[in-house]
Amino acid sequence: MSFFFTSESVSEGHPDKVSDAISDSVLDAYFSIDPNARVACETFVTTGTVIIGGEYTVNAKANIDKFVSLDLHEVIRDTINNIGYNKTEYKFDAGSCGISNLMHGQSGDIAMGVDTGGAGDQGIMFGYACDQTPELMPMPIMFSHKLVQRLAEIRKKEAHLMPYLRPDAKSQVTIEYSEDKKPLRIDAVVVSTQHDPDVTTEKLREDIKEILIKKTLPADLLDNNTKYHINPTGRFEIGGPHGDSGLTGRKIIVDTYGGWAPHGGGAFSGKDPSKVDRSATYAARHIAKNVVAAGLATECLVQVSYAIGVAEPVSIFVDTKGTGKIPDHVISSIIKNEIDLTPKGIIERLKLRRPVYKQTAAYGHFGRKGDAFTWEELDLVDLLLKKA
Repeated sequence: MSFFFTSESVSEGHPDKVSDAISDSVLDAYFSIDPNARVACETFVTTGTVIIGGEYTVNAKANIDKFVSLDLHEVIRDTINNIGYNKTEYKFDAGSCGISNLMHGQSGDIAMGVDTGGAGDQGIMFGYACDQTPELMPMPIMFSHKLVQRLAEIRKKEAHLMPYLRPDAKSQVTIEYSEDKKPLRIDAVVVSTQHDPDVTTEKLREDIKEILIKKTLPADLLDNNTKYHINPTGRFEIGGPHGDSGLTGRKIIVDTYGGWAPHGGGAFSGKDPSKVDRSATYAARHIAKNVVAAGLATECLVQVSYAIGVAEPVSIFVDTKGTGKIPDHVISSIIKNEIDLTPKGIIERLKLRRPVYKQTAAYGHFGRKGDAFTWEELDLVDLLLKKA
């Protein structure tokens, strides 16, 4: 008996993703001054307004000139402009929005545990990988990301194709699977994109189907029974932070596996890697991906847990969903014995003290390419195979 599974993604212009991008841009700004900075930045956006708040610890002596010249207002406006909110008619634009900076120093109580190399908080973190796509990610979330990412490319670099596009957009893809979880076909595609008022709904729907969907998703998975829902309400002119307020960390399922695998609950954006919500989730994905790439399983779920101020994980759990070539407890033992999962070990292995986080703020943190995404590298395969 086949079954259906759906995941969604949102564009960089979605208000929650605007917030994520601002939070990660602030993190990058502090990291450009001090690679050992600690930052937790939350962002709220609405019509004409940006509010940032949170904590930071920065050694200004390390680069006093950069610290003195740091202008977070400029960082925020550049981020908003790069996303594409640069016209007053959007009711939220880089040039005119009001910005409130409520950042302050980090609590000394937290610092006591983190300074000694312990985790910045307690919590559970999950990593996952499977062989459904070349990126070793679940197919519904990868296809959803590709749609909104391509929309942004068209809007910024090939505007002649769809000159009416605005920054806010959402996508959703439903895959039909066989009983043994093999992707069979694309059953439904949903795309909603913000647009200028002068385009007709009919024109937009035709362009999205022919220019975006059919040229982005694999033709062999689309068939005569695939359903298309394109701007199903008809119009989507008012969008972005003017259409709906946005908050950092409100798209954690979009950021990870689209609901196909568990999530520990912690958001990523605006957090430096001493926060295991971010770094340990990256490390768990890194391990799970390498397990699958090594051929030890066709899918792998890794869970780690931490206590605040304690360096070593409280627990490590592996579940290959019955696809493992060796027992799950053996893989778990290899991870525990051979891979450093202390915050310090993760940060060093994955080179996480760099100002690269703005790149992660939209289109998912996993299944990505580029120098920033060290947790996507397959550099543990040889170790896993040797120990297995």
